[in-house]
Amino acid sequence: MTAHAPRAAKPAVDLTHREIITIMIGLMLGMFLAALDQTVVSTAIRTIADDLKGLQYQAWATTAYLITATISTPLYGKLSDIYGRKIFFSAAITIFVVGSLLCTLATDMFELAGYRAIQGLGAGGLFSLALAIIGDIVPARERAKYQGYFLAVFGTSSVLGPVIGGFLSGQDSILGITGWRWVFLVNVPIGLIAFIVVQRTLKLQHTRLDQKIDWWGAATLATGLVPVLLVAEQGRDWGWTSVESISMYAIAAVSLSAFVMIEKRMGESALLPFELFASRTVRVASIGSVLLGMAMFGGLASLPLYLQIVKGATPTEAGLLLLPMTLGIMTASIVAGQLISRTGRYRIFPVVGSGLLTLALLGMSFIQFDTSLILTMSLMLLFGLGLGCNMQPLTLAVQTSVKPQMIGVATASATFTRQMGGTLGTAVFLSLLFAQVPGQIGDAMAKYTNTDSFQTALTDPANATFAEQMADSGTGSGQFDSVLSDSSFLNTLDPRLAEPFLVGFSEAMDSVFLLGAGVALLCFLVMLFLPNNTLPSKSDKTANEEAPASAN
Repeated sequence: MTAHAPRAAKPAVDLTHREIITIMIGLMLGMFLAALDQTVVSTAIRTIADDLKGLQYQAWATTAYLITATISTPLYGKLSDIYGRKIFFSAAITIFVVGSLLCTLATDMFELAGYRAIQGLGAGGLFSLALAIIGDIVPARERAKYQGYFLAVFGTSSVLGPVIGGFLSGQDSILGITGWRWVFLVNVPIGLIAFIVVQRTLKLQHTRLDQKIDWWGAATLATGLVPVLLVAEQGRDWGWTSVESISMYAIAAVSLSAFVMIEKRMGESALLPFELFASRTVRVASIGSVLLGMAMFGGLASLPLYLQIVKGATPTEAGLLLLPMTLGIMTASIVAGQLISRTGRYRIFPVVGSGLLTLALLGMSFIQFDTSLILTMSLMLLFGLGLGCNMQPLTLAVQTSVKPQMIGVATASATFTRQMGGTLGTAVFLSLLFAQVPGQIGDAMAKYTNTDSFQTALTDPANATFAEQMADSGTGSGQFDSVLSDSSFLNTLDPRLAEPFLVGFSEAMDSVFLLGAGVALLCFLVMLFLPNNTLPSKSDKTANEEAPASAN
């Protein structure tokens, strides 16, 4: 069906810089809510998983969040194109806050994963709709500078989140509530403030598009992606050729085939219109975003674990040690935004950024349990620079390659592909990590058991309990599975006895980082095919006469 007007959302009049900033305050608060949650949880998850006796299931808490955020993202984009941005941005904040409250009630890792899934339903709209609204009201080239504010929010949350998450999860109790539960509870006041500010500042008008809602597309996309992600998460336990895995493959194949047919039939009303992918820029950016998301989230999920388990950092210390990565993200984002605004050229940044990611992850694959923190943090800085060069330019590339009335769904597609990659990366990389940990610890234990240092430590009366456990198991392998459910005993274990465990974890993480480097290299190769377009310096609003707009 055709639309009543060529664009979905617009301000009543051209906005001044001050008016745009006023609107952005509400948008940034909403984005801060989702960004802060990701970084707060990243450093707290080890403490949470240990307390809930399920370190090996920690990927579920992250993956469940990413699954629902990924699947809901294109739906938010399409619905906001039809009905307007404000109502769905407000709904996203509300759902996110409700999910946060529920997370504080979790009693095991599977409950937490379910509640995190509700959070993800809200998060799916926070990032994509904030960027879509800016796409509605700001000219393409100027958009690079304004989106820099959003990346500053992301950077700020990257600084505050790990520190806050580490501090809260490090407390036994605050006001009678277990410390780590405050990691989710802090979202409530921030969400309420964001909701109020959005209601007062986000004053746009909207011309409704006369399109159907692609519910069948949303349903088949969900039933197609969830089995893929479940196999990525559970394949090592089920077996990649087991009945369970094959069933998931079959459901995914049938559902995704149905999704493609439905999208072709729906035309412009499709959840992800095929018209989007007629653009070479969108095609390349989408493939690159999937690979970028895999490499990015694989690294982000593994680094806090390395710092806390292998280097023995407290959650708060781990948050502070991640600051070089945050500095890299903010520096590269600001520089990229300014240069794109001046020149209108963006292609060089994803190419350079994915190259830096490859080098950083490759370097991390050589990190050992006793590697200097200075070297590790230098690689984190390089990792952050790579991320900062990619986030903003790819969104701009997609937004400026489609018609104005498709900005919502186009922005959502850019976010969707990155989150899809992130969900796969988190599931696959953490699955690989925890699949290798027992074997790597076993190899390290075999190497260290007969050393003088290890044997001397075993005879120390202070280590009698551990020595008894080793005697009972014969090799100490009884500890291998327990470390996957609760690694906190490593904090008090004699360093001489803990060393094989730390070496095992470090060796397992090397494999994860090496895989991430391979994915980042593919991303680099894909980015070489990104067209070298120039962003227009004038507003990309159409000059068409518009139908009377209803207030939104």
